[in-house]
Amino acid sequence: MASERITLTVGERDVGLSSPNRLIWPELGITKRELAEYAIAVAEPFLRANGHRPVSLERFPDGVDGESFFSKNPPKGAPAFVDQVMCTYNSGRRHPQVVLNEAAAIVWAIQMNTIVFHPWASLAADTDNPVELRIDLDPQPGTDFADAAAVAPALREVLREAGLEAWLKTSGNRGIHVFCPIEPTHEFLDVRHAVIAAGRELERRMPDKVTMNWWKEERGERIFIDFNQANRDRTMAGAYSPRALPTATVATPITWEELDAGVDPAAFTVRTVPERLAEVGDPWEKLQSSPGRIDTLLEWWRRDVDEGLGELPFPPEFPKMPGEPPRVQPSRMNAANWDDDA
Repeated sequence: MASERITLTVGERDVGLSSPNRLIWPELGITKRELAEYAIAVAEPFLRANGHRPVSLERFPDGVDGESFFSKNPPKGAPAFVDQVMCTYNSGRRHPQVVLNEAAAIVWAIQMNTIVFHPWASLAADTDNPVELRIDLDPQPGTDFADAAAVAPALREVLREAGLEAWLKTSGNRGIHVFCPIEPTHEFLDVRHAVIAAGRELERRMPDKVTMNWWKEERGERIFIDFNQANRDRTMAGAYSPRALPTATVATPITWEELDAGVDPAAFTVRTVPERLAEVGDPWEKLQSSPGRIDTLLEWWRRDVDEGLGELPFPPEFPKMPGEPPRVQPSRMNAANWDDDA
């Protein structure tokens, strides 16, 4: 028996949606159709933040309670209005990746059971050089959103001292994402080093509240600066992307004034964000209007290297990088097994 199918008019296109009444968030009764209607409602700011760049689709064939997988290659049979761009990955291999440039493409992705959209920090026109410096304030066990919110203003001051202006969004969970628009003059590794430099400076100022330790056993009850999210092909949930959590929260741009006032990230959901946009607009509308440069942060990076603070660990799927310390947690390290090259 064929599944139910409807057609949604999205701009000048008709997009098919199968199983529109299938529950995506069972606890809330949010259906696939409601998710598609959400995407149409937020398409303009969503595309401003996530369009025209490679994006990985996190797909959930059975809703948020089921298994998921990441889709990067454009699936066979993708319509012509779903664009693609060739990307180079850390291994050196290359393959095309999805690019969403119009509202109909977002709805198509939802038809393909996408819930979470993970955009790259670079544009399709130049996939190697990011246009954003992204810093993930990641609460560790014993901390929460309020702890990240207490740290964010100090990070803003650090970035301002480096000549960058910081913009905020909720992660859709417990964390905060800080974005700085930058000129696309440096590749991912340089931007990662800039993030490390900013994080180390923040850690110096707030050692009891902030940590740059990659290994969880060393982080304690602090906010972790997840510097590895700045790597090529490492992404965060994009602005206005839903999260696959039971509450249907959305990663939502906010203002610094809202953060100061004690904003509740749980208030931003698939059902509430369209009304919020209608009432207050998009806080990120002008995010890319005045990009900065990472030169000062790279000077800080080189200063720290000269003072003995070198490279930090990379994620396990990355090739071994020059100067990288051993990829083994400290409690399991036997010094006798490691030479100078780790």
